[in-house]
Amino acid sequence: MSGLGATAPYLHHPADSHIGQASFLGPQLPPEVAAMTRVLESLDRSTFKKLLKLVVCSLQGEDCREAVQHLSASANFPEEQLGLLLGGTYTLLQQALRLPPSSLKVDIFKDQLQELGIPSDLVGDLAGVVFGGQRPLLDWVAQHPGAWLPHISSFRWRVDVAISTSALARSLQPSVLMQLKLSDGSAYRLEVPTAKFQELRYSVALVLKEVLELEKKCERRLQD
Repeated sequence: MSGLGATAPYLHHPADSHIGQASFLGPQLPPEVAAMTRVLESLDRSTFKKLLKLVVCSLQGEDCREAVQHLSASANFPEEQLGLLLGGTYTLLQQALRLPPSSLKVDIFKDQLQELGIPSDLVGDLAGVVFGGQRPLLDWVAQHPGAWLPHISSFRWRVDVAISTSALARSLQPSVLMQLKLSDGSAYRLEVPTAKFQELRYSVALVLKEVLELEKKCERRLQD
């Protein structure tokens, strides 16, 4: 895609706004934010507020995948454009929340959003997240990553072979024994035959490969 439309003034003055204040987005406009501003023109405020609510829930550590699918279906919004809006809004809010309110004033924040070409009514909704009543919770979540779900605190494994005197079990198959302890104190013990473990290893490698390909595809779209 050629040209950045409303984002051009920002790129002409990447470090400072018209009042001499450094941008909260940094010296270079993130590509996902630039892509978001191009899509906002075709979005009504009602849909944006629903989208913004999903982004805030995600910043709070919640799983919003089903809600995103529901929004895409109910709003009859193309999935690709919805992805650009979610990614750009998430990055914009994440960058703003990294700065304490004492260093990023609400008026400066609104002015810089308007310089990006974001409509004034949507600017107010974004400012309500950064400077509103949800800010303390968002700050706490940012300082305690992963606090919402238990994580693996220890992991032990070994290969075991069952010994049997039965004539029917002369062909012994080894198995992998795994013991996991989570941060909430719970513990799990798993026994997996080597054949199933190889299937698991292959499936994990396949998923990682698909994730890397998806990330590269998204990067190419943002650079177009």
